[in-house]
Amino acid sequence: MPSVKFRCSDALRWTIAMNVSENAPIGVLDSGMGGISVLNAMRSLLPAERFVYVADSGHVPYGPKPAEYIQVRCDLIARFLIERGAKALVIACNTATAAAAEQLRATYSVPVIGMEPAVKPASAATKRGVVGVLATSGTLASARFAALLDRFAGGIRVITQPAPELVLLVESGDLDSREARAACEIAVRPLLDGGADVIVHGCTHFPFLKPLIADLAGPEVIQIDTGAAVARHLKSMLGSRDLLAEGVNGDADFFTSGEVATGTGVVSRLYGEAALEALPDRFR
Repeated sequence: MPSVKFRCSDALRWTIAMNVSENAPIGVLDSGMGGISVLNAMRSLLPAERFVYVADSGHVPYGPKPAEYIQVRCDLIARFLIERGAKALVIACNTATAAAAEQLRATYSVPVIGMEPAVKPASAATKRGVVGVLATSGTLASARFAALLDRFAGGIRVITQPAPELVLLVESGDLDSREARAACEIAVRPLLDGGADVIVHGCTHFPFLKPLIADLAGPEVIQIDTGAAVARHLKSMLGSRDLLAEGVNGDADFFTSGEVATGTGVVSRLYGEAALEALPDRFR
């Protein structure tokens, strides 16, 4: 498949720059509902901010899809968020970050914040020198993940485990069924048998399964995700640009390319009561 390139006209860049203010919302995009784990962390640290969250659930999971496909989806969603006045974009998806973050930064003038598996803090936290990484196949195969290992995993053993079935569990709102427990056991067992005492959640869906994984792994195994770190980075970035909202009037709007009826129940479980709207037809 040929490479995909996007360009943002000077007129659009000027319009974005002129319209951004501290009261503008923050755009959040993910392949589905897992990025709500990051949204929850951002809402906790930044209660005055407004968010617009887009779940591309009609195209989940991103993990096995080509990078070019993901780039097209991310550009569509980014444009939707920019049209709604977003002052920053958060890619609450490790696979989408690896595939499309640089493209979005080159295309749009608003700050773009991405995700990456927490290899660095995991390397510092392990006592046995063995770290397990749960992620999607797209994240594990990316150059971005390989670079993380080169930079931060020297002297330790890293065991990786693709777990697309866990993504689909969270997408359906299933966090504690017998089937969910069995799927977590299959995903986590190779990491535990390999001696990992730290498990990195390399997909934003997986933090919602922490209680199940803790039951399986035991209290001595540390679980690390990057939601709180992304929230801190977002706050610092907005502060440096005088774009922090004030007060406690924050809220979140939710959109999906999937089924609204199904997604509403999942959003209620992962976030709380919120209205979920369908994206325009061009996202189907």
